[in-house]
Amino acid sequence: AFLNGRLDLAQAEAVGDLLEARSREGARHAAGQLAGALSKKIGDIYSALVDVMAHFHAVLDYPDEDIDPFRLEELSRTLEEQEGELSALLSTCGRGKLLREGVPCAIVGRPNAGKSSLLNAMLGWDRAIVTEIPGTTRDTVEERCELGGVPLRLIDTAGLRDTADPVEKLGVERSRKAMEEAGLILVLIDASRPAQDEDFLLLREAMSLAPTILVWTKGDLPAVPCPVKRYEEIGCPAVTVSAKVQDLDELCQEISCAFPQDLWSEHYGEILTNARQEEAAKRAREAVRRAREALEAGVTPDALLTDVEEALEALGELTGQSVREDVTDRIFSKFCVGK
Repeated sequence: AFLNGRLDLAQAEAVGDLLEARSREGARHAAGQLAGALSKKIGDIYSALVDVMAHFHAVLDYPDEDIDPFRLEELSRTLEEQEGELSALLSTCGRGKLLREGVPCAIVGRPNAGKSSLLNAMLGWDRAIVTEIPGTTRDTVEERCELGGVPLRLIDTAGLRDTADPVEKLGVERSRKAMEEAGLILVLIDASRPAQDEDFLLLREAMSLAPTILVWTKGDLPAVPCPVKRYEEIGCPAVTVSAKVQDLDELCQEISCAFPQDLWSEHYGEILTNARQEEAAKRAREAVRRAREALEAGVTPDALLTDVEEALEALGELTGQSVREDVTDRIFSKFCVGK
């Protein structure tokens, strides 16, 4: 379809995104891109820059015709607007990555806080081994799911505690690294046992790193008295769950609040979803910026045209108008045609 001109490259990539979508929102955005939403947005920017280029070519062909000051201001405004459009497009890269890979969600807490049980409950199947023996989880375990309308990349971590066991110690180090790289942290505290100072310190650390939800686990068991006010004063949203009876409604609601629906649903398909698209859009924006600055500095039209042409070339790579053959081969190799 791409080679016969029925789809452009952005739409062809959307087919791959649709096949690999791990959430409803990811599938909706891929479908929007396949329908041409991103291509239209790129096409509008491309068309505006072509108009700028056509004007300056006319100036070069008819050097005796000076650029009217009003026209000069209009051209500068056009370049500024397209630079803004490209910046807005680039701002979607983060959302595109989250839709493709899921929000990295670290599940942390002391040993036997119920982390692996919660992971299994969120997934709906037994992915992690659950025992009453502290330190059962020695390494991070990753799986993807959708909860509260949010695509998540769940990371079950080793229990955080001081340990002399070298293997468990490596697991604890990986747990802390998962926290540092997370987009959402669930801090689990066993509500059936007295809370410790370590729990409070872990919660404060998590809140300094990423959006955090305090999860009181084992809600099906009798709760013990704890200094709730101490936790309420820190200002972290808190929920009570029971992985045993699959009671996750409160948690779903808090996750949904942390990542509002309009973060995903606005302008379906008008987002950049991979590093190739991001790199091409960045080059286009930088070229447009140079052209605008050159125009404002009074640079001759032939020099300014070089920057506009570079921007058009980069935009062409987004849709496949000017992309190299080795790039298209690499993109289409992912489809495994004929296997």
